[in-house]
Amino acid sequence: MINYDKYLSQSIRSVSPSGIRRFFDIANEMDNVISLSIGEPDFQTPWHIRDEGIRSLEKGRTWYSPNRGFAELLKQITLYYERRFGLTYNPHEQAIVTVGGSEAIDLALRCLVEEGEEVIIPQPSFVCYEPLTVMAGGKPVIINTKNEDNFRLKAADLEAAITPKTKLLVLPFPNNPTGAIMEKNDLQEISEVIKRHDLLVLSDEIYSELTYGGRDHVSIASIDGMYERTVVINGFSKSYAMTGWRLGYALGPAPIIEQMTKLHQYGIMSAPTTAQYAAIEALKNGDRDVKHMRGEYDMRRRLVVDSFNDMGLSCFEPLGAFYVFPCIKSTGLDSEDFCKRLIMEKHVAVVPGSAFGKCGNGFVRVSYSYSLKHLKIALGRIREFVKELQDERNG
Repeated sequence: MINYDKYLSQSIRSVSPSGIRRFFDIANEMDNVISLSIGEPDFQTPWHIRDEGIRSLEKGRTWYSPNRGFAELLKQITLYYERRFGLTYNPHEQAIVTVGGSEAIDLALRCLVEEGEEVIIPQPSFVCYEPLTVMAGGKPVIINTKNEDNFRLKAADLEAAITPKTKLLVLPFPNNPTGAIMEKNDLQEISEVIKRHDLLVLSDEIYSELTYGGRDHVSIASIDGMYERTVVINGFSKSYAMTGWRLGYALGPAPIIEQMTKLHQYGIMSAPTTAQYAAIEALKNGDRDVKHMRGEYDMRRRLVVDSFNDMGLSCFEPLGAFYVFPCIKSTGLDSEDFCKRLIMEKHVAVVPGSAFGKCGNGFVRVSYSYSLKHLKIALGRIREFVKELQDERNG
């Protein structure tokens, strides 16, 4: 029997599987389970976008695209960022289309991080940043954001985490799993620290269109002195309900995009052609769709936040993405036990906050990217579960 451990990469073996998918997989094996575990929009890709993808197939447009993506798509991406966020990028040098935002994150980390260099990652945050940093040879340095700060990254905490080996800050806002955002004054404060220590930023803005309460997303690249220090990551999955099309992009300084393109060229070749044609249509004519979906998410957001607070699980108001992050410490259970018992006893799947970093223990992530009917049934079951836990504790 071959001992494969001696052949497999130690850096890959050291990485744990995603904690998000574990509960999703359990839910798929059970009957009558309502899953609030995956950040999957319940909307279908709008018809006019699907039609453009279908039309590209009917016309036989099944060839490779250029490595960085079709010129028209690169043009539309840069026009979109100028229109929505006031940032101007050269589509010929400062943009690349990738297979989802996840590939763009991987490319940026592998092109920027040398062996042993430190990457600062605020947590709770999406599960990919820490393992991708390890796979790139970097050392993750975790900053635990706090509930009392609305899970925002504070300048003082950033300053305290920086060492001579620090190279890069991952800025994951609007945030998955907390729904936290960073407003302009927050970004200005941390930007002073970044510039003083000569750092770069990877700004994951995949939820940039999903902000609420009359607030528009602000990119850190728009802050004075940060444009040349920032690689922006975005994509089509969340804003346009295009998760399965697997299309993302990166914008940034031309020398960085050049190296990311080289890595993409050898590892991937090019993003899916059909998805690129659909994405062109999304950027040209999809603003109304985005506005409609954002309005629906906002209504669900308020329902879910109010429901958790009403059942005694305190939940700060998330102003971005489509997640809430209620505190479950009052139940006496940790995140793992709460989620295991909830799915087994009430057939509702949510994700342990600890899947997004150790500081997430005592919280759970609940996605409201589901229908109101779906949410109301799930919330009713969670309310019953919390009441039963209270009765247990009271004897």
